[in-house]
Amino acid sequence: MTHDPDCIFCKIAAGRIPSKKVYEDEEILVFHDIHPWAPVHFLLIPKQHIPSMAHVEPSHAALLGKMMSLVPALAKQEGCRPYPEGGFRLVCNTGDDGGQEVPHLHFHVIGGPRPWLKG
Repeated sequence: MTHDPDCIFCKIAAGRIPSKKVYEDEEILVFHDIHPWAPVHFLLIPKQHIPSMAHVEPSHAALLGKMMSLVPALAKQEGCRPYPEGGFRLVCNTGDDGGQEVPHLHFHVIGGPRPWLKG
């Protein structure tokens, strides 16, 4: 597994920077966003350093599938109301034009009653 010693998310995944964890296993870390846009806002990251969605390769398919399969249960656990009245937004910003601020692949899960700070 690769890590970038200068990456803030790699440091969080390694436990060198504290986070409010939602879920963790050997491949994935899920934690609350420090600047939430909505009542529910957490991030899913692979512990492996993948700079962005633009760097995803076929070899990452199982990892990304595992990450996506966690989203519904974690969203419900963290307070999103059930579908279809409730729900959540799943966002993956990629590159400068896509609004990516941290160069480590991550997915935002955002939900809860509206209005939200953003979106």
